[in-house]
Amino acid sequence: MKEKLRYKIGIMGSGSRSSVLSKRTLRKIRRLAEEIVKNDCFLVTGACWAVAQEAAKAAKNGLVLAFSPGADLKEHLEYYKYPPLPSNCIPIFVGCGKEGRVITMVRSCDALIFVAGRVGTLIEFSTAYQLEKVIGVLEGTGKITDKIKEIVRMCKKETGAKVLYDKDPSRLAKKVIYAIRKRENL
Repeated sequence: MKEKLRYKIGIMGSGSRSSVLSKRTLRKIRRLAEEIVKNDCFLVTGACWAVAQEAAKAAKNGLVLAFSPGADLKEHLEYYKYPPLPSNCIPIFVGCGKEGRVITMVRSCDALIFVAGRVGTLIEFSTAYQLEKVIGVLEGTGKITDKIKEIVRMCKKETGAKVLYDKDPSRLAKKVIYAIRKRENL
């Protein structure tokens, strides 16, 4: 009997405390997180503010792998000044800073979905693209995600990454899960 492996899907995006996300974008993040856990997947976040915090809270019926740049909870809270993690989170303290966390976090995901974001999100996207991940882009959430099609076109480099776009969070999550399953059967 083949055991079913639960997929790990990251939601990446604006992570600073000062990030201003519209109410519409916040609703989309919540729907995206809910759809991921409803499909029996683990949610992966960067254990920070804004997108990650909203997604972790919305995934209350699921399990969240929260990658912190800190070496421990004290550094997570005091040095990085990141929020306490909800009880459904398993903290993963990488201890190598924000930039160092990216490789470990992205490599740990079966797929990543991008929402809004700035330079950190661009680094996460570029890493996922280079590592040939399944990537979802939640269109209409602003910031870097509105530029990803153009960035991919400008790169002129096929890496094997599968980039999917949609404005509807539930539909995008389903597309991403389907793409992971399709890759597994190859």
